[in-house]
Amino acid sequence: MALSRAGAPPPVRLVHLGLGNFFRAHQAWYTEHSGAADEWGYAAFAGRSIELAARLAAQDGLYTAVIRAAEDDRFELIGALAETHAADDHQAWLDHLSRDRVSVVTTTITEAGYLRRPDGGLDTEAPQLQADLEVLRADLKGLVRTAPARLVAGFAARRGADAGPLALVPCDNMPGNGEAAAQVIRELAELVDPALAEWIGESVAIVTTEVDRITPRPSPDDAAGVLAATGRVDDCPVVTEPFTEWTLCGDFPAGRPPWQEAGAVFTSDVTPFENRKLWMLNGAHSLLAYAGSIRGHVTVAEAMADDGCREWVQEWWTEAARHLTQASAELDAYRRAILARFANPRIRHQLSQIAADGSQKLPIRILPVLRAERSQGRIPLAATRILAAWICHLRGRGAIVSDVRAARVVGLAAGPVPAAVRRVLAELDPALGDDEAVVSAVVDQVREFTAKG
Repeated sequence: MALSRAGAPPPVRLVHLGLGNFFRAHQAWYTEHSGAADEWGYAAFAGRSIELAARLAAQDGLYTAVIRAAEDDRFELIGALAETHAADDHQAWLDHLSRDRVSVVTTTITEAGYLRRPDGGLDTEAPQLQADLEVLRADLKGLVRTAPARLVAGFAARRGADAGPLALVPCDNMPGNGEAAAQVIRELAELVDPALAEWIGESVAIVTTEVDRITPRPSPDDAAGVLAATGRVDDCPVVTEPFTEWTLCGDFPAGRPPWQEAGAVFTSDVTPFENRKLWMLNGAHSLLAYAGSIRGHVTVAEAMADDGCREWVQEWWTEAARHLTQASAELDAYRRAILARFANPRIRHQLSQIAADGSQKLPIRILPVLRAERSQGRIPLAATRILAAWICHLRGRGAIVSDVRAARVVGLAAGPVPAAVRRVLAELDPALGDDEAVVSAVVDQVREFTAKG
């Protein structure tokens, strides 16, 4: 039985940029489970691809969420996607943002998608951003391709239509993702039209979030599993774990779905949740992605079955926990939960997927802990081990390098180890390149990985 709707889709009141697996397992899932799914539909736009949007459109936006526990699978039909669009369907993007019934824009564009400099500002030297800036200065409705430019163009269309305020909800693994998004959007809008930047500042409420749900890439076997279990032909299932978390802080001037009914938490400060997740879960993921793949492992579960990798993860958690604000009992429970999640053998979370864009991830997952440890006079061997494993990765060991800044960081990591380590650390943070104790620790660990690998 092919997937198709029996009736009309829900009205589009939400727009999403970054159509992909995580969005469908998270924001769309929360909307489906909010108790108001018939009132809040999503128009979702791909970041780059055409294929997924077309495949979803062919089945009326419906898809199956496969909730994969260690013991079995649960199959849920998700109908929150009222429309799906390819990345270049720019007119549809502008049209939706121009409608006053659209209340919320959510994004999952990854850390790299914000085109930020190391200091957090907009990378105006990026060629693709320069091209979009030229387009926007000539025509605010012109086709642009970067996420910041698409957002600015959408907000300009909304201002032109006098459609009122709305909320922007970034859902990427970045500390202060709301503030980060606000900065790049404001800086780009200022370059295009200062009056537009002022309107965005007054009319777009930007919400800060913390998100968590392990969502590996699906395999062809997953579609076959959906067919066998449900009788539905689904070309676009999404596989995810039972655990899910969404913490939000900010205003929604035009309303929102009752996501709290699906378990979302609204708070006055996301930071404690954000740091715990970024350091303990995502930091451990980065450790496994580089060190685990060097040791020959392919998935998180395989790496966690390795006594050495598991011990390294525990050491990293001990370092990170010293700088978190939650009670020790709460952090111990969080560690136990992550261990169970990582060990789930039926979630084939590829280390190569996690290893991508380390130049963007490590500064927010690892460096805050490293700096905190150094400020207290310690050499954090777990933190430096992760940096050493990443440098070995850049030098050709373990997972294949896929990084938005690969051309630069791979070159910096080449050559004699001491000089390579100093260059890479200085690229992450000039102070690290000058910290002889950190440099020495990373050099020793690079040599250990090289000898044992």
